[in-house]
Amino acid sequence: MIDNYWILYKEILFTVVLIAIAITFRLYLRRFLTAFMDKNSIDPNRKKIILNILYIFLYSIVAIILFVIWGVNLKEFTLFISSILAVLGVAFVAQWSVLSNLTSSVILFFYHPVRIGDRVRILDKDFQLIGEVVDLTGFFFFIKTDEGENITFSNTIILQKGIEIITKTKEESDLEKEIEEE
Repeated sequence: MIDNYWILYKEILFTVVLIAIAITFRLYLRRFLTAFMDKNSIDPNRKKIILNILYIFLYSIVAIILFVIWGVNLKEFTLFISSILAVLGVAFVAQWSVLSNLTSSVILFFYHPVRIGDRVRILDKDFQLIGEVVDLTGFFFFIKTDEGENITFSNTIILQKGIEIITKTKEESDLEKEIEEE
C-alpha cells in the first residue's frame, strides 16, 4: 500500500517537473523566435503560424514523455506511435495535403529568401509571372501582379517553382545601404 503511494507520488512529482520544464522552454523558445522574427522583419501572421507549429511539436514531445512517466504499456504505445507516423508519412508524401502545406510554410519561413513586399518572378516554362509578394500564410502564397491581378499559390507549388527576386523590400534595401555606408 505504501509502495503504491510512493509510486504515485513519484509520477506526480515527475509530471510537475516536466510541465515546469516545458513551460520554461516554451517561454525561452517564444522569446528567441520573436527576437529572430523581429530582426528579420517577419510578418506577424507568419510568426503566429510558426509559433503554433512549434508549440504543437513541443506539446507532442511532452505528451510522449508523460505516457512513459505514467507507465503506459510500451507495446501499446509503440503501436500507437507507429500508426501516427504511418499516417504522417502518407500525409507528407501527398503533395496537396494540409501537412505538406504547413511543412512548406515552415521551410519558406526559415530557408527561403523571399519576404513580403519583394517583387518576384515565378519561373515556369509555360508562363512568366511578375508581381509583388502580398502575403504568405500557413497554406498559401499571395502575389499581386503588375496588371493588378491577385494570384494565390499553394506553398508546396512555390517550393517546386523557381523564384527570382527582382527587388527587395524597402527595409532590406535601407539596411543594405546602412551596411555599405559603414
